Amino acid sequence: MALFSFLIPCFVISTDIASSCQNSDDFVGASSPGDIVIGGLFAVHSEMLRPEEHPIKPVIQNCAGFEIHVFLQTLAMIHAIEMINNSTLLSGVTLGYEIYDTCAEVTKAMASTLMFMSKFNSSNDIVEFKCNYSDYMPRIKAVTGASYSEVSMAVSRLLALQLIPQVSPASSAEILSDKIRFPSFFRTVPSDFHQTRAMAHLISESGWNWIGVIATDDDNGRFALESFGVQAMANSVCIAFKEMLPAYLTDDTFHIKVDRAVEKIVKETRVNVIVVFMRQFHVLKLFKKAIERNVNKTWIASDNWSAAVKISTMPNIGQLGTVVGFGFKSGDLSTFHDFLRNLHEKPTENNKFLHEYIMLLSVCAHLENHDFQMCISNQSQDDLMQNVENQRQIWRDDFLNANIEPGFIHSTILAIYAIAHAIKRQCKNRNCKDPSAFSPWELLEELKKVTIIDDDKEIKFNSKGDMSTGYDVLLWKEIDGRMEITTMAEYDPDKGYFVFEDEEKKKEFLDLKKVQSTCSQHCRPGQMKKVTESPHTCCYECVYCPENHYSNRTDMDYCYRCHNKTYWAPMNSTVCYRKTIHFLSWTDWFAIFLLLLSAFGVVLILSISAIFTKNVSTPVVKASGGLTVCYIILLSHFFIFLSTVFFIGEPTEFKCRARQALFGISFALCISCILIKSLKILLAFSFDPKLQNFLKCAYKPIPIVVTCTGIQVIICTFWLVFRTPFVNQNFSIPKAIILECNEGSIVAFGIMLGYIAALAFICFIFAFKGRKLPENYNEAKFITFSMLIYFIAWIVFIPVYATTFGKYLPAVEIIVILISNYGILCCTFLPKCYIIIYKQETNTKSAFLKMIYTYSSKSAGSIAVSQISLDSKSSSSRATTSDSCKAEKNSVNGNCHFQVPGQRLIKEKVVPKSAARTLSRKRLSSI
Repeated sequence: MALFSFLIPCFVISTDIASSCQNSDDFVGASSPGDIVIGGLFAVHSEMLRPEEHPIKPVIQNCAGFEIHVFLQTLAMIHAIEMINNSTLLSGVTLGYEIYDTCAEVTKAMASTLMFMSKFNSSNDIVEFKCNYSDYMPRIKAVTGASYSEVSMAVSRLLALQLIPQVSPASSAEILSDKIRFPSFFRTVPSDFHQTRAMAHLISESGWNWIGVIATDDDNGRFALESFGVQAMANSVCIAFKEMLPAYLTDDTFHIKVDRAVEKIVKETRVNVIVVFMRQFHVLKLFKKAIERNVNKTWIASDNWSAAVKISTMPNIGQLGTVVGFGFKSGDLSTFHDFLRNLHEKPTENNKFLHEYIMLLSVCAHLENHDFQMCISNQSQDDLMQNVENQRQIWRDDFLNANIEPGFIHSTILAIYAIAHAIKRQCKNRNCKDPSAFSPWELLEELKKVTIIDDDKEIKFNSKGDMSTGYDVLLWKEIDGRMEITTMAEYDPDKGYFVFEDEEKKKEFLDLKKVQSTCSQHCRPGQMKKVTESPHTCCYECVYCPENHYSNRTDMDYCYRCHNKTYWAPMNSTVCYRKTIHFLSWTDWFAIFLLLLSAFGVVLILSISAIFTKNVSTPVVKASGGLTVCYIILLSHFFIFLSTVFFIGEPTEFKCRARQALFGISFALCISCILIKSLKILLAFSFDPKLQNFLKCAYKPIPIVVTCTGIQVIICTFWLVFRTPFVNQNFSIPKAIILECNEGSIVAFGIMLGYIAALAFICFIFAFKGRKLPENYNEAKFITFSMLIYFIAWIVFIPVYATTFGKYLPAVEIIVILISNYGILCCTFLPKCYIIIYKQETNTKSAFLKMIYTYSSKSAGSIAVSQISLDSKSSSSRATTSDSCKAEKNSVNGNCHFQVPGQRLIKEKVVPKSAARTLSRKRLSSI
């Protein structure tokens, strides 16, 4: 640092003020001596007068446009300093002040800042340039101000050179929170980040998403617009248009751009909410033009003008519509009101602002209300000196109190108290009556640690130098013909929500929603937004939510999918409904019908069992294989009917596993027994020696039944172990869940059915060969027919089962099972039952023997014809016939005649006696 000082020699800047201010004392607006002096920067005037042509000399001009509300802030600073001096806060150390008017102009503010930075006790008001300001002692210890963020940015950069603390009661630009660029800047108001977020929150809560924004074309306006744009996007609010007005009223394009902005507002009929980030004098010009054009909108006011009395008292201001604004949090101002009531008693020698105000009162005393206020604002300092000569001085107690903007007054008082508390901490071990006791940069460190009690709450600066005091949400209401600015709610910047004092205030807030300001109509619940070709996301079409989707709020960007498959939603739905669970229930009429058929089959089985048991010794029962085989077949039929019960009712793991296994094993057992009967019949009536030998070797009833059924048991066991059936939820129907049994493995299911079909086919082949048995006992013919029924039923089943879905899918298999089971049962047992009941005369041993003998005679005759020559056959035939006739009965004309009890006389050609006897014995032993 020393080397740097050596390379750059120090120099002096003189603050010699020319023209309108002849010396530094003329430049000060208000001052008071003290042990420690605090500077103040306030835009008491709204503009600095400029020459008609561009300036050719660096001259600071006079100002115009006296701002009452800013003047009140200077008085608040003076009042706070006086209260501190009259208290024990600083223990005998007095505060002084120097207040300068920035005229809302950066150049004027920087000139004032140079005064603050000038060396203490320097007669020439010089500012020394140093490489290290640690030991430098400026004339002031801290600065309060400025009124506008644009001015504060410039001032703070200068003050940062000496790290002089600056505490602003009004500058809210978000960029000022950057401690790298503005290390010595503090403020007693929240950052614009919170204000713009609160605005976006208010707009979103009110259901508005298509708005306009108007701002001044300066740093403050641009930063506010940028911050609001980010917050608006985060809250799904679109900016339909942005209009920037010149920062200075003297700009030649100002009125043109105001007209253009108003025209834009008028044309955008869907935009009914306008956000305004402007200074008060800009808003006055805009509203005056808007009233002329009969504009009626909802206006969102920034903290700059939300509590501006001179705007709220404009003629016909109520025609503009509703004004909702955000103002800085206020506090108890009773002592300040008392201060104002006694203000006329105070001297004006050291307060040029107060002196000017008294002169303005005299000049504008003949006017009322808004005109009186505008008169004060429109007087320049030069005009005032000419008009006041012949005016007597007057005083109006009510005017200042009526123009108080509480948020700014409260934040100004907080700023002074924050500085005072920092001085107190700094002066604990020092004699602060000596102005050189400490440097401003030392005070800066203490200011960071300051905590102030305000309204029983502790508040302090955060790491960014901001004090989050919150906002009052202000609503302009017309009461008794006057526009009153009322507090509708509070906004907590830390928590990010609105707090209402009572239900009436909340109702006022909800009434804002009656205003429509949207690019598109609100999408109702059950609809969602569909973005159009517009670049704005707020411009969209409303489309219905598709099936299985829903929306339960307005203006949803997308529809929610029902959270799982057990719920469904129709098109245009606001809620998901639980799907109804479907299965073939016990109460279903079709299930009842199928159960009745199964029950009838069981009754039929029991009836057949009773009939066969009662007639167990008859030839028909014996010819059916005996009672044991019949019982096994009937039992398998019973289990097949029973298996249909597992297809009905709510599916369970047990039902899914049991139904196919029970059906498959029972059917295999049934077919195996019928296969044994087919083999037995074929063995009894076959005359082919080779086939006879094969059948004798193959005919092992018990091993065949056990083996055929056992194979099916093995198939089902492997199926149940490795790919067991399970309960499945079928979601193929939109509104329902079909509870069904998933077979686990279609291959295993097919193998089981295929194995039954193979057994049935073998049985069919054997039965088909024995289809020409005696007519009354032709069981093979019925077996053949029953197998055909089985094949037809299951061939039809395959495509029907594959193409059917829903709760009636199990019914398809039940029907096929019933058809095939009834077909086999009826074909196997009903003909025999018919003979037992209605043809008892044929169910005797003699009739049975006669039938066998007759069939054997025919079979033997055919064999004899094929083996004996015609000559030998003729002679032996006669001899055989004669012997046969003698042996059996009577012979008439070369033919044998014998009578079967209960039958007519049967006439048969005579066959060789030995052959007939052989065949009869064989059939008797086989059957």
